[in-house]
Order: sequence, then C-alpha cells, then structure tokens
Amino acid sequence: MERISRYRAILLLMIFIGVLTLYSFKLFDLQIIKTDGNHDNTTVYSTITTVRAARGDILDRNGKVLVGNRASYDLVFNHYVIKSADNRNEHLYRLYHKCQELGIDYLDHFPVTKTRPFEYTLHEYPAAWQRYFQNFMVDWNLDPDVTAPLLLERLRKRYDIPDTWNDEEARAVIGMRYEFDLRGVTNLPNYIFIEDVSDDDLSAILELNIPGLMVESSTVREYHTKYAAHVLGYLGGMSEEQWKVFKKEGYSMDAQVGQTGFEEAFEGYLHGIDGQRLDKVARDGSIISQTYIKDPQAGANVETTLDLNIQRIAEDALAKRMNEFHDPNTYDGNEDAEDAEGAAVIVMEVKTGKVLACASYPTFNLATMHEDWAKIEADPLKPFFNRAFGAYYAPGSSFKPCTLIAAMMNNQLQYQETIKDEGVFTKYPGFTPSCLLWSSVKATHGEIDGAKALEVSCNYFFYELGDRISIEQLDATAKALGLGEPTGIELTEKIGWRANPESKKHSYTGLNANWFVGDKILAAIGQSENRFTPMQLAVYASTLANQGTRYKATFLNRVVSSDYRTLILERKPEIVNKLDIPWEVYETYMNGMRQVITGNTGTARKNFGGWDDPNGRGSFPVAVCAKTGTAQHSSGGSDHAAFICFAPMEDPEIAIAVYGEKAAHGGWLAPVAEDIMLAYFEMERASDVFTYENRVDAASRR
Repeated sequence: MERISRYRAILLLMIFIGVLTLYSFKLFDLQIIKTDGNHDNTTVYSTITTVRAARGDILDRNGKVLVGNRASYDLVFNHYVIKSADNRNEHLYRLYHKCQELGIDYLDHFPVTKTRPFEYTLHEYPAAWQRYFQNFMVDWNLDPDVTAPLLLERLRKRYDIPDTWNDEEARAVIGMRYEFDLRGVTNLPNYIFIEDVSDDDLSAILELNIPGLMVESSTVREYHTKYAAHVLGYLGGMSEEQWKVFKKEGYSMDAQVGQTGFEEAFEGYLHGIDGQRLDKVARDGSIISQTYIKDPQAGANVETTLDLNIQRIAEDALAKRMNEFHDPNTYDGNEDAEDAEGAAVIVMEVKTGKVLACASYPTFNLATMHEDWAKIEADPLKPFFNRAFGAYYAPGSSFKPCTLIAAMMNNQLQYQETIKDEGVFTKYPGFTPSCLLWSSVKATHGEIDGAKALEVSCNYFFYELGDRISIEQLDATAKALGLGEPTGIELTEKIGWRANPESKKHSYTGLNANWFVGDKILAAIGQSENRFTPMQLAVYASTLANQGTRYKATFLNRVVSSDYRTLILERKPEIVNKLDIPWEVYETYMNGMRQVITGNTGTARKNFGGWDDPNGRGSFPVAVCAKTGTAQHSSGGSDHAAFICFAPMEDPEIAIAVYGEKAAHGGWLAPVAEDIMLAYFEMERASDVFTYENRVDAASRR
C-alpha cells in the first residue's frame, strides 16, 4: 500500500513537471520567439514589401533624355499595425481631415462614390479589382445585391464608426478599412496611400503619428520635353488583359505599365525587376529591421531614332501652318482650308528607315496631361488622336508616281512617250472624269510625258495610264512600294488598304460592292478605295528615293543597360522588299518630282528654291524632289492635302510626308517640310565642320 502511494506521488510529480515544462516553453515562445528577442512583450509583425525597380530612361538618338525618373516619396500603410492599433478609427479620421485640409487626393479602391448620393462605381475598376470587391462581400457574408447606401450603413456598424460622423467622413474611413481588409485576404502589396507626396504635405501628415503609416522611397516618370507626346506615351494601371500577361512575368497587380507609345512598345526593356524586402515592425509602427531578400534591378534605357531638334521643328512648323489656315491676317489663300483640322508629319532616314520625327496635330503636354485631361477630351480636334499612324486617308495625287512606275514597268507607257491631255476622259459612256485644269479654266496641258505629268499633276494623263494597266499590276506596285502594308514600326499602327476588288467588297454591300473600270481609273490618281497612313506615305517616299528598296520603319536605335555600360540591343537597317525599278523609270519620276519644285507650272514651285520661290530660284541648299496631293473625301468642306518629298536628289538622305485634314492643296503644306529640310541640312553641315575640326589629322590639313 505504501509502495502504491509512493508510485502515485512520483507519477503526479512527473505530470506536474511535464505541465510546468510545457508552460515554460509556451511562455518562452510568447515572450522571446514571437517578439523576435524583445523581452518587453512587444509584438513584431513581419511583412514582405515590394521594392519598385526604377524604370529605364527614354532617349533621343543623340542621348538627350526625353523621359526619365524623379526621386519621390510614397506614404504606405502596414495594414497589420493599423489594424491592431487602439482608436484606429480616430487615427484614420484625423488623416482624412488632414488630406482634406491640404487638398490632396489619396488612393481609394472602395467602389462607392465619396459623396452623397452614394452609388457604386465598380464599372470604373479593372476586372481584378471587381473580383476583390466580390470576394470581400462573400467573406463578410454581405448580400451582393445590397444598395450602396445600405452597404455603407452595414459597414459603418461593422467598423464601429461613431454616429456623430457625417456620411462623407464615414465613407472615407470605411474606404481605408476596406483597403486594409483586402490586404489581409489577398496577395496585394502594402496599401500605397499617397503617391509622390510633396515635402510639405509629407511633413504635415507625419506629424499626425498615424500607426502603420510609413514613408517609402520611389520614383515617378518625368518628362524632359513637351514634344513627341503621341509617340513617347504614358504609364497607367493594368487592365484585366494586361494583368493576365504581366503577372506571368512577376509584375505586382498595382504596377504601372506602358499604355501608349514607347512606354508600351518597349515595356519589356524599360520595366525593371522589382525587389523584395523583409520588414519587421513593432506594434507601434516603429521599424525593428529591414532586410533585402532580393535587390531591385533597374530597367534598361531605350535610345530611340528621334532627333529632338528635328521633332521640335516639325511640330512647331506643323502647328504654325495649321494655325495660319485659320488666321486671315497671316494666310493669303482663299476660303479653302479655313476649316482645316488635324494634321501629321513624319521625317525618315531614306537608307535606314529610322524615324527622325513623328508629329500629330493638335498635340498635348504629357507633363500636365492628367490636369488637362478634361480640356483635352473636350477639344473637338481630338488631341489624343494620333494621326501619324493611327488614321488613314486617301493619298490623292501623291499616289501618281506609283501609277507611273506600274505603267512603265509593265510596258504600258514607254520612256519619254507622250499623251495628249483632252481635258475630259470620255472613253466610257456615263463616266467622264476631267482634269483639274479643264474643270477650272477649260484648258488642257497638251502633249506631255510622264515627268511633265507629275510636274503639273495632270489627272487626264493618269486616267489614261489607269485604263491601260490592270488593277493587279497597279496593286502589286503599290504593295511593293509599301502602301497599304505594315511599316514595321514598334508601335501599334493602322494599316489601311489599297483600292482593289477585295477592299471594295469589304467596304460596301450590294451593287455598291461591285468593281468597275471607273474604280481602277480613279485608283490611278490616288482616289477610289486607297487609304494610307502618313507613316506609310513616308515609307513610300523613302522607297521612291531608294529606287524601289523599301526599309522597315523603326523608332528603335538601341537598348543599353541601366548604367549605360552594356549594349543590350542595336537595331540594324532591315530591307523588307526590293522592287527593281529600271533606270529609265527611275529617271522619269525623279525628274518629274524635281520639276514639281523647279518647273514654271510645278505644284510646289513657291518653296525649296523653286520657280516662284520668294527667296529666289535655286536658293535652297539642296535639290528637293516632291509630289503634292489633293484628296476628296466624304466628310464635307475643303479637300484633304498630302505632300511628300525627299532630298538631296542626287543621293537622297531624308524623306518627309505631311498630311493635312481639309488643308485643301498639297502645295500649301510644303512650308512645313521646307522648315524641316533646312534644319536637317544646316545641322548636317554643322556636324561635318565640328567633326572635321576635331579629327586627329585635322592639323595636317592646315
């Protein structure tokens, strides 16, 4: 009996020791391990913070930074800290009123309007955010069909919002609490409360000592030029489709990605690889430690083909000319072109396809785009619309060199053969198109050859050629010259189409879709169904200058590492197609396009040192070849206008295409190209002098 009692005592003692040991380990875990070694019973929250990688710079061909980064600060919430804080609603209430006082906006994804009458704004958010809201409703057992005011009422109770607060104050705090709750149930990164906060606002908000509100270093895009807005592009939050693509590449859902222009086209180079940092934060929000798990890697720098100086001159010259059309004090024309609207100009290197300038009118300033958004949207001329390669137009008579080439290469017009201009083309009953000279003064151009036909832009001559050749021959030539074909640029572009039976069927129905001989004849003068972008006209002009060799158009020069030390990619000129244009054909259209300037009846004889140039004949530093175009359209008002040119004639270097909506006459756009040409060749001469004077062997030449 005594032995049994002893065994019971030993057993009870062992159980007691076991329980005591268990509690000791638990106490150690709570006081030491869970507090990360801090013995003052302070709770430690460990979070993984995404560290944004700096985005790469966008530069022009000469190394000038067009778009870069500026150091900034964001205010970011650690949701664990604020959710565990006492009087969290009061803290958020003070924060809201401070933002109201300072007049600054903060990020809020709660899909309910911020003021009465409260309504849902779910349609304004990407699909991913919509799903987050739906999951939130499910997790909280909230009726998905509940009205916005009733939802706010229920969340007001759930979050213990004081009854003394007005509805707008309650809505503001509910929106913040919603953001914190989302972070608790999703993989969303920390809640960025305010991006790019100013120094003064940052100081004022930090004085509030809001638990969990931290300062994070960041960068924001900074524009170093007001030019090239349509091609530089801008950043924005991801759409649902973008998120499907970029999440596979490790992007966080709130990452900013390129939405337009170079920012979109070169996203893969510009966007760096975000880093990760392990943050350990005390319950009061003080940082205990920060350790980088993965360092951020900055994006690469993209050097474009643009020349900022040429871009500036192109945009200014285009805007000046379009404004002159509207100002009777500066424009000596007639009522034509007073209704001129948008326009575009492209400058391209002939032997590489590199785009030196690309402008669309009217334009906007990327640096103030968000502030000006409502004004830009309200402008009837639609400044956001990129007319350079986002719109297609009838080329008018600028198409005629193509028709001449097709006829001569298919033996339908012989070298130096003449055709007599009869004024009205009467071969087909019921279809009697006339030459412009006949329509205007009942005169004709007489017996003319191909070069003279280009000089005076004789419609009758090209009606005859259009009748002689087949539509297949004309279509194949236009295709080879780059018309109605992708140009190769890295940005999204419209393609347009060439006039042929297929394109007409695509555009019309019933009897109107049938192809007639008249369609082919009108196609020969750049009308009918021909629709091309100004960018395609620039490629076309370059191909004419190259005697049929067409280069892929490009905006990309090279890509270099973030520290500018390593070459990642260098774009080489790429030949897309070669049309073997015989010398006699080349000579014919080159002489004709030169006579557009120098001839006494040339359609651009007032510019480039032409026959009627006020500065004097031969006053221009290089020989320019050109073709004007006037195109009818269905929207009423003045005709559209096109102008293409290249220079120097003997060894072409650059080509220019200008297009103006309702600009009336192609020759009226020549001053735009003239300003650009002057600047280009003046820069080239200055560069040659500079290079010569700094060569090693310069001294030996003195």
